[in-house]
Amino acid sequence: MPSVRPERCGRGEILRNSSGMNIAKLTFNPFQENTYVLWDDSGEAVVIDAGNYTEKETEALRKFVEEKGLKPVMAVNTHGHVDHMLGVASIKDIYGIPFALHPEDRFLVDSAAVHGAMYGFKVERVPTVDIELADGGEVVFGNTKLQVIHTPGHTPGHVCLYEPQEKILFSGDTIFRESIGRTDLPGGNYGWIMRSIIDRLLPLGEEVAMYPGHGQSSTLGHEMLYNPFITEVMEGDVRPE
Repeated sequence: MPSVRPERCGRGEILRNSSGMNIAKLTFNPFQENTYVLWDDSGEAVVIDAGNYTEKETEALRKFVEEKGLKPVMAVNTHGHVDHMLGVASIKDIYGIPFALHPEDRFLVDSAAVHGAMYGFKVERVPTVDIELADGGEVVFGNTKLQVIHTPGHTPGHVCLYEPQEKILFSGDTIFRESIGRTDLPGGNYGWIMRSIIDRLLPLGEEVAMYPGHGQSSTLGHEMLYNPFITEVMEGDVRPE
């Protein structure tokens, strides 16, 4: 059974510790971005949205991995915004692992130095994309398989990652607890993001646990009831174009 209360390990907050998939969250950089480390009993791990920016943050992530005795095998991003990929180059170097991203967000990674500077980030190295994620594909580590769900709207190539056995969703910046991702940035589209949420995510079921790219975790059931962006569409007050 997963632990009820999160525990701390270094700077990592262990959100789920079970016989299946384990989840730890480390919150990094001025945007308070959630970086997730996932692993199972094989010891293999993936890092979702490595946002570690400073040397101290990179060391915190490295120390967490070392303390847990993990073997990272992939860095995977839900999307290409700079706050979610600031640490990808460093963990690629440290662990010699590939970087996975949807190809429609490659332009964001390639321009990270430019759009990062707009928010005060100094991006010295841009990571090479080694694996292209596709809707219906899988991210595999150890005995675990995450389904890739393309959810455009926050960015054109945004994806969510879903583990169907334990009903766990990593929603990136598509949906937050009682909010949604911005759609006013390059490649964003309000109609797309609402269709992604309502047509691709909500049908997964209200019991699905949701771990977003910023803020606290939630469930899809909670969002169906209390997320104003969803309720106004479901009740017909707003119609996404």
